Amino acid sequence: MAGKTANSSNGVGAEYIPNQIQDPSYVRILDTTLRDGEQAPGAAMTSEQKLDIAGQLAKLGVDIIEAGFPSASKEDFNAVKMIAQQVGYNCDAHGYVPVIAALCRCNKKDITTAWEAVKYAKRPRLLLFIATSPIHMEYKLRKSKEQVLQIARDMVYFARTLGCTDIQFGAEDAASTLILGRILVMRSEIAVVTIFLTCTSQESLNQSNMSSLSSRKIVTPISMLRSQIDLPSHLFLVLSQNF
Repeated sequence: MAGKTANSSNGVGAEYIPNQIQDPSYVRILDTTLRDGEQAPGAAMTSEQKLDIAGQLAKLGVDIIEAGFPSASKEDFNAVKMIAQQVGYNCDAHGYVPVIAALCRCNKKDITTAWEAVKYAKRPRLLLFIATSPIHMEYKLRKSKEQVLQIARDMVYFARTLGCTDIQFGAEDAASTLILGRILVMRSEIAVVTIFLTCTSQESLNQSNMSSLSSRKIVTPISMLRSQIDLPSHLFLVLSQNF
């Protein structure tokens, strides 16, 4: 599916411009094998193995490769850096080069570390995330929803000061979140086009518990994908659309 979706009839994918949606009907494929996939039992990979897999993903035409979590370890940092320098730097004959993304929590140390690893790519992206469900905000972050929203704003602005122009913002445990509407309103305020929602507590992201999105436009192909594939309990649903 990645190869078919990522390439048009003339062999060239939809033009990628950070913070813009050139073609609302185009579904961008984000592959997280190198980051979330590695968390599966027995799936640990060396930096060289990650580099090889990233190269194969690029050959498939995957739009965005989530290369890793640089703050997790020195090895993860080095793997993301290698992928950015090698897979994320050289364009093919059609001008295609994948976006290389690095995951980071909403704190300055994580963001700085992630940027130092991924900045070598032609199309670097930072994936900032923070918990937004009531139980996570109260017991994990020990923050109020207003504090969480302010942290999100501040850290997106901080990422921009480092030179990053392509920022993806994630709401952790999103299916249990009551402030998604405010997150999406904030999205336009901080000029973040891509939002990703993680179902950490295994609740379903269906129409009944996505009421906070009901007044906003969800890109049609996402609904088509949801009807055609089995969704895992831990779902990364990327909404790259002007809501």
